[in-house]
Amino acid sequence: MQILVTGGAGFIGGHIAEGLAKGGHDVTVIDSYVPYYNLGIKDRNVDATKAAAAATDGSYTLVEGSITNEDLLDELVADTDVIYHQAAQAGVRKSVEEPAKVNRFNVDGTVNVLEAARSHDIDRVVVASSSSVYGKPEYLPYDEAHPTTPVSPYGVSKLATEQYTRVYNEVYGLPTVALRYFTVYGPRMRPNMAMTNFVSRCLHGESPVIYGDGTQTRDFTYVGDIKRINEQLLEDDRADGEILNIGSTDNIDITTLAEVIRDEINPSLELEYGEPREGDAEHTHADISKAAEILDYEPTTDIRDGVQQFIDWYRENQEWYDPLVRNS
Repeated sequence: MQILVTGGAGFIGGHIAEGLAKGGHDVTVIDSYVPYYNLGIKDRNVDATKAAAAATDGSYTLVEGSITNEDLLDELVADTDVIYHQAAQAGVRKSVEEPAKVNRFNVDGTVNVLEAARSHDIDRVVVASSSSVYGKPEYLPYDEAHPTTPVSPYGVSKLATEQYTRVYNEVYGLPTVALRYFTVYGPRMRPNMAMTNFVSRCLHGESPVIYGDGTQTRDFTYVGDIKRINEQLLEDDRADGEILNIGSTDNIDITTLAEVIRDEINPSLELEYGEPREGDAEHTHADISKAAEILDYEPTTDIRDGVQQFIDWYRENQEWYDPLVRNS
């Protein structure tokens, strides 16, 4: 099958592309290679997918370009069966600084992807959304009926992204699915996330720094579960037209997360606290019953097992992944 993964050199897109290549599919990745973080991590994602394709009858093609380039997208989509749209300008705090940029990439870029898919009668478009669409909770866990009142431009852009995805299904009959990811983590994740910061500082004998009072909670989802549900949607049409929460139901407060990481690496360290970050949601917690009912979705990795796996991976790859080692 011919598959296009937008943002396929990134964290989640890279894992999805690698899994599809392992399945023997012909995978094309478009990625803009914007240096939002160390591009060497993207190179590792590309290398992993190339290796997966080389071990099967599939193929892998990397195209450096942007989803804002309509002509390029149209050319790529013309030879595609299924699109996994993962490309986005990520980062809540970055969106507060540059809201127009986030809108251009996340909203306009998504419309470009959907238009190209509609023009070429694509079999399915699977679009990445985010728990950031919910904003301040009226109740927890969030189900898909919860009001969407995002508290950052990034959250607004993701809300627009998934609503365009839904409308293209309802109005044009394009088979689409939008997945609301809840704080995805795992190997090759962006190095500017709380979990990576905690691990890096602890490995270097420095106290983990928590921004805010640490009572904020997150539903952390292991990237393997995200990859698996995306692979399922390659041929499973039961969720067409739907917006679904994809989380772990494994809610943890940030102080406890820091303690779990600290205790595994260096129990002698004290926790430190800083000022809260603007635009960060206070709580996320996924109700995944809809995804379970429609797609039989069930997360497989709880937060403590996932953190241990990530720490083990981090230690093995610290030389190229850890910013403090890389820049020393």
